This record gives sequence, C-alpha cells and structure tokens, in this order.
Amino acid sequence: MTGLGGDYVLKGLLTVAALLGVWLLLVVVRYLRADRGTRVSMRQAVRVRWGWVRLARMAGLTVTDKTPGLLAQITAQKDGPAPAPRVLTPRIKVKPDQFGVIVRAKTLPKVGLDEYQKAARFLADAWRCTRVSVLPDGPGRVVIRGVRSDPLTTPTTHRPTGRPPEDVARWELGVDEYAAQVCVSLANVPGVTIAGTPGAGKTSGVNKFVCDFAPSPSVQIATADGKVSRASEGDYADLVKRMFAFCGDDLDEANALFRRLVELRQRRSSVIRDVLGVKNMWHVGPSPEWPLTVLIIDEAHTFFREYKGGDATTKRLAALTAENARLVEDLVKKGRSVGILVILISQKTTGDAIPTFIRDVCPIGLSFAQKTVEAAVAALGEDIRNWPDASPVTLQDPAYVGVAVMAMQGRPGYTRIRTPYVSDADAARIAEATSHLTADPVLCLDALLDSTGLAATGDDEPEGPVPRSKP
Repeated sequence: MTGLGGDYVLKGLLTVAALLGVWLLLVVVRYLRADRGTRVSMRQAVRVRWGWVRLARMAGLTVTDKTPGLLAQITAQKDGPAPAPRVLTPRIKVKPDQFGVIVRAKTLPKVGLDEYQKAARFLADAWRCTRVSVLPDGPGRVVIRGVRSDPLTTPTTHRPTGRPPEDVARWELGVDEYAAQVCVSLANVPGVTIAGTPGAGKTSGVNKFVCDFAPSPSVQIATADGKVSRASEGDYADLVKRMFAFCGDDLDEANALFRRLVELRQRRSSVIRDVLGVKNMWHVGPSPEWPLTVLIIDEAHTFFREYKGGDATTKRLAALTAENARLVEDLVKKGRSVGILVILISQKTTGDAIPTFIRDVCPIGLSFAQKTVEAAVAALGEDIRNWPDASPVTLQDPAYVGVAVMAMQGRPGYTRIRTPYVSDADAARIAEATSHLTADPVLCLDALLDSTGLAATGDDEPEGPVPRSKP
C-alpha cells in the first residue's frame, strides 16, 4: 500500500507540475505578444497583487473582526486564552491593459465605496499611477481604475471593421481620462453640437461616426459642408459615396437640402402610426425601410449667418439664411420621434454661429479645444465655469488634439474624451465598400408606403406647407 500510495502522490505532483507549466507558458506567450505598454502594466499588476495585503492595512481598507471563526471556536480550550482577532482584507482581482490596471475589489463592513474613494490618492502613489478612480461595480463591489500613462495625451487610431454596429443607437466616442470606453445613446436625441478651434479634431470625430455607422443600411447620411464648394473637396470627399445627399457652401443648395428633409419629416410624422404602429420610431428602432436619417452641417455658421444691407443680393441671402434657420429648427424640434438627427459643427457655437433656438434644443454637446471661456460656455453651458480643470480652454496644447469635453449623464461635472483618428485611406475603404447601402430615405418611405398600400390613400400628405424663400 505504501508503494501504491507513493505512486499516487507522484502522479499527483506530476499533474500539478504539468498544469503549472502550461499556465506559465500561457503567461509568457501573452506577455511576449502584448504591446510595450501592456507589458509594463502586466508587471505592475503582479506588484499590485503581491503588495495588496500590506497596502490595504496601511490605507485603512481592512477590518478587525473580534469574533472568532468557527474553527477557532472548536479548537479553543475552555480555560485557555481567547483567540486573537482576525484582520480581514478585501479580495481583489487585477487585470492589466495598455494604460494601467483595473482592480475589482469587494467591500467589507465599514470599508465601502467612500473609504476606497478616500484612499484613491494613496493608492495612486503606491501603484505609481497618474490617477486612480473608484466607482461602484454592483452590490458589495467596487472597481478601481489606475492609469499609469495619461490616455488623453496618447493618440489612438481607429481602424473601422466594416461590420454593421450591433446597436445603431450607440455612438462610441473614445476613451476618457481613465481609459474607459465612452458611449452615448442616440435614441431620442434630436441634435448634437460639436465645437472647437480649427484642427482640434472636430471633423475627425465625425469621420469616425460615419465610418462606424456606414455598414448599417438602417442609417442614411446627408451633409452640408460650409468649408467647400463641391463634393470632391474637403474633409468628406472620401465619404461622399456613402451619403445620399451632399452640398457645399452654396446657400441655395443647402436650402433645398434642408427643405427636402423637412418634407421627409412631415411625411414621416403623418404616417408613422399607420406604418410603424407607434408614435415614436425609437420604440421599434431604425430599419432599412425607415432608417435613422442623419444630417451633418459642418461650419454651420455659413448657413445661418445674418446678412445686413439694403441691396437686393444681400436681402436675398439674408432671407435664405433666415429660412435655413427655420428649416433646421423644424428638424431639431420635431424630428426626434421620426428618426432624424442633426449634427451641427462650428468653431464656436455662440448664438451668432448657431441660433440659440437650435443650439439649446440639442441635448448632446461636445467641445474640442477653445481659446476663450465664453466659447466654452456657449458649447457646454454655464456650469463649465465651475469645472476649470475640465474646461476645453485647457486643451490648446498640441498633445490634446482629438480630445473633447462633454457632460455625461450619471457623472458629476464634465468628462474629457480622447477620440481616435481615422485615416483617409480607411475612410475611403469603408465608403467604397458600403456605397451600395446608400439610399434616399424619401424613396425608402415611398417603397414602404407602396408595400403597405398607404400610398394610394394619400395618407402621407405633409402636415403643412414648407416655408418658401422670399424672392
């Protein structure tokens, strides 16, 4: 029996050694395949794990339990000394990535979210991190994010996959200062404003938006670009193939585009209950037959500026820009429930660039670098004055090109976001590969009405006349 038992022990030891060898091999392979930043984080994660018990005690993240455990109660002698109190340390799981470590920890009595947040600065020093954040991670758990390098000053590149997004209402903007993904929901959003100085990253951010949503036939895009005169020029030249309409800085062409979308909005409003069975398109979501229609207005001040003068030409231009403002106001204020989204881009979103009756209705506002506090306030609201560290005025250094500021629901203050760069070659590749998905939403609605038999009844008549330009 002794020899047989020894054989079992030997086999058990060999099995453990084999499993340990496989685990070490996987760790080495993962380490060698990782990028330089992740390798540093992997070594950092080892230090965090090994030093956690001691660090938690010094940081006040432990609890002394004076009640003896079950084993201590069983083994304790009747007249012997009382068992020593136990020091309880929260259990953690550590995951490294390119920027640092993500630590998931459990809470204990008297060691909850507040205690972890108070210890965040100490944890940052001990782990050699630039900053540490602590957020709830469900009942009885917290997630501690420690970043070693600043994600905001680390340029990132996005290579579009060409695959349709799983959720066409989910807009992935980039990463925040803790390298956490930042996403916003476009459901029930009528408008977005994007501000920032030239070259700060506005158009690049919109390019990513177009490239990410282009593979979905449930999204159709039109653009009015005030920086160019024709589609072959400017920042959107590579993306025009995936747009059902495009115009440059010609006010008459822009006016015709805005009028065309207002007519679409009116027709959709008049038939939505009969066709979709709901009053709000977002209750069923976009589809190829009823796509989310996005209007991008770049250099928006071009189409809304006030012309002053008594000559006939100036009066005509003034009438056009005033009508443009009324048409876009209609889209922003009434287009939400029928699936129309307007994205307005300008260097400054002050009232002279984007009329306040349009700007203030847009619930999502982003601002890249700004030169003045007044421009930051126009883009983000008065409350940005109370958060000077997050102000876009602080983003003028070249290292912050591509970084935007926005107010996020559920988060106090403002969030700074590093938006990734999309190369012109990738943009052209996506537009070419998805050009066959481009469709005019007006024609989509006509086909949908024909298939339901509503077109013959005349139920899709506009709800009212579209304002005409003054002669």
